[in-house]
Amino acid sequence: MEKVVINTPIGPLLICGTSEGITEVTFRDTIPISEKIPVVLQDTVQQLTEYFQRKRTHFEVKLHPNGTPFQKKVWNQLLQIPFGKTISYQDMANTLGDPKVIRAAASANGKNPIAIIIPCHRVIGSDGSLTGYAGGLHRKKWLLEHESPVKQGELF
Repeated sequence: MEKVVINTPIGPLLICGTSEGITEVTFRDTIPISEKIPVVLQDTVQQLTEYFQRKRTHFEVKLHPNGTPFQKKVWNQLLQIPFGKTISYQDMANTLGDPKVIRAAASANGKNPIAIIIPCHRVIGSDGSLTGYAGGLHRKKWLLEHESPVKQGELF
């Protein structure tokens, strides 16, 4: 398992992975920034850097998250949410085929180990409100504003 920590506009980002794919992208509040980037993570670091520079809207990296079959189904559904768009937790449950799985889908969303690339930040409450985000609501707000096609003072 290779690891690297990069600096982003919203704090340090830990990236972990192997030749099989990326296993983790998580925000950390206090962690030293890496001096060297392992070869297996260089492409991911480059793509995330381009994302933060507004030069990338889609990621092309191999993913290898660890989770249950249901979690992986939810995470695959998250990958279908286009850049600059949001869906509600209820929309996500409906798309999964059962409106009653909203809580389970929300729980799987919250356990997403690969932030930004698997865009769990694009899921919001049915009323349009920002709801939980493992990286903190301030980061979720920043990411959604960063991806918004409409640039305005405040979205939320």
